[in-house]
Amino acid sequence: MVLENRELRALPLWLMRDYLLELGGVEKPDGSIEGDGWQARLTQLEDFSIGSLKVGQIRLEWQAEEAANARVWPILEKKLLRAGG
Repeated sequence: MVLENRELRALPLWLMRDYLLELGGVEKPDGSIEGDGWQARLTQLEDFSIGSLKVGQIRLEWQAEEAANARVWPILEKKLLRAGG
């Protein structure tokens, strides 16, 4: 089992949710997103501040079986390669 907890900056929660849904995830009543062999939970965090600059941030809690992680995580990482992500 693979467990990942990441804080992501400059990525809106709605966009991360869309990424997970594009990967075959289905949103559950509790707000988590479940795919084939993986599950993710997103949490909106307080803005990250540097001086007067504020950047939104979210937490991604990722849990996956080894095979599902090997299949899905590289695709998700490519989506996360963005300025500030």
